[in-house]
Amino acid sequence: MTKRIRPWPDASRERKLFDAGARTIVGIDEVGKGSWAGPLVIGIAMLREETFFADEPALALGGVRDSKQLSEAQREKLFEVVAASCWRWATGAASAHECDQLGMVEAQKLATSRGFAALGGAIDVAIVDGRWDFVSPHAREVVVEVKADTNCVSVAAASVLAKVSRDREMRGLARDYPHWHFDTNKGYPCAKHRAALQGYGPSAIHRRSWAFMPNYVPWLAS
Repeated sequence: MTKRIRPWPDASRERKLFDAGARTIVGIDEVGKGSWAGPLVIGIAMLREETFFADEPALALGGVRDSKQLSEAQREKLFEVVAASCWRWATGAASAHECDQLGMVEAQKLATSRGFAALGGAIDVAIVDGRWDFVSPHAREVVVEVKADTNCVSVAAASVLAKVSRDREMRGLARDYPHWHFDTNKGYPCAKHRAALQGYGPSAIHRRSWAFMPNYVPWLAS
């Protein structure tokens, strides 16, 4: 069977917005929402105007795709290319403790506000992957689109910046918390992670309010 090749993310949305008068356009994606440990991270990418009008914008960024479609090695290789191709870019994070205390909706908004504070400047339009607007009021207009990380080059760029930034942080944290294998699982569920939770309990960077916790650390539920 021939493997289906997915189309590259394009800049059709950005070109349309630019032609309508928008000049500061960002793509936004999040990573870490489903993780059991570590931060939630929001990536924000503001690509240069010439990228929007390139024949193949994704190829102009080294072949960028949604980070989930790339291996860890591919994402690491692309990171510097994507970062250098941005006019500006930033990430914002909410810690595991903040995710517990605030809930995911408010934690996502908090991480986004931190990302925009780091980015600086007024934003005309934000293109957001997903089903809901967690960006307002940080952009004058927010475009929400399911699978924007797959189809929109700005959001694909943001997904790579967010994923690599978070992965690097989790590899660093693995040195402080070696039992949970964060260097390989990045805080997501896997057999080794489950076994470590059952044997050692949660680390300081686990999300203790998550529904998985009583299943794998039963003494916390007593």
